[in-house]
Amino acid sequence: MNTDVGPRLGVWQQTWRLTVAVVVSLPIWLSTLVLMRNQTGSPGTWTLVADPLVALGCLAVLLGRRRWPLTVALTVVIASSVSALATGAALLAMCSLSARRRPVEIGAVVVAYVTASQLAVDVYPLEQPPEVWWWAQFAAPALTAGIAVAAGMAVGARRVEVRSLRERAESAEREQYARAAQARTLERNRIAREMHDVLAHRISLVAMQAGVLDHRGGDLAADERRVLVRGIAEGSHQALEELREVLGVLRADPGRPEPPQPSLDRVPDLVADARASGLDVTLTDTVSGAPPGGVGRTCYRIVQEALTNAAKHAPGAVVRVTLAGAADGTLDIGVRNGPAPLRTAPPPASGFGLLGLGERIALAGGELDHRPTPEGGYVLTARLPWPDGPAHSYEKSA
Repeated sequence: MNTDVGPRLGVWQQTWRLTVAVVVSLPIWLSTLVLMRNQTGSPGTWTLVADPLVALGCLAVLLGRRRWPLTVALTVVIASSVSALATGAALLAMCSLSARRRPVEIGAVVVAYVTASQLAVDVYPLEQPPEVWWWAQFAAPALTAGIAVAAGMAVGARRVEVRSLRERAESAEREQYARAAQARTLERNRIAREMHDVLAHRISLVAMQAGVLDHRGGDLAADERRVLVRGIAEGSHQALEELREVLGVLRADPGRPEPPQPSLDRVPDLVADARASGLDVTLTDTVSGAPPGGVGRTCYRIVQEALTNAAKHAPGAVVRVTLAGAADGTLDIGVRNGPAPLRTAPPPASGFGLLGLGERIALAGGELDHRPTPEGGYVLTARLPWPDGPAHSYEKSA
């Protein structure tokens, strides 16, 4: 049940509630004046002076009903037994207390109100018709108290509903903000991963060729130097073209389909580009069939990242790439490079290559392992699940 006393009321809200209490009490007080005048000839000083003063005091006490609801309610309902003009204040106090929806408090105040109403017989000695039964004297105040309690319970239920709707709206707004923040984070990660995959490989090959040219420039023939310079120029040009493609995809209309991503059939081209840039790379492909698009793309990115790292950290080393697997089994990828024969300063490392690769493989349900070898090289192995499903065919090339 709701135990909140509710927010503080403003001046206007307090004013109209107290005005309603006075309007409800006024007919009762006037009726009492008329009956006493008819039966006793004079309403008396108490009814004309003390009764309104007690009612005014009850209205003043009602201003603190939100802070001390039970105390105020008991005070007002007991005081209403000696003031007909305070009846509306007593009903308002019971209604406000009932909005808290505490049965024990409500029951105590209702009993106090019905009991105190019997004391009004001594304050206003009016003659009762002989046909009025004794239980009717209890039924009338109990009925009015029940109406006030029912109204208060309805108000309390409405407050709970409004509070629940407000909390749900605030919770939905927080969830929407969290989803938007998560979407922005995922989009930034996707952009960073694509930029790394596209640029790191090309730039690493360019850096490797530039390192070879700087380290062995005096020992190379003119034709060899021209080959390296041409490779640097072509690699830089290809890096810019691939960067333009990535930016075009990111800026494109969301409704437009994205261009096809490289898959397993592009691995031979990847190896050929690395070989043309100066890496001693060999590819051993014993894959039977063609894996699904997601598995093939992940395989391509694994080989690309491994060759990129080999070019950055072991320029001129011998690199062996092996692919093996079949449908309804696994696709095994292995990239091993020997120690670097050239000692050149590697380009700055981003630190996100293997991390992003691990995320890709984890999403695909595979396993990744990478470690240095005893002879000073490095080995990277990955295993991807290959479900038996539709796939795109490709032709192997040396």
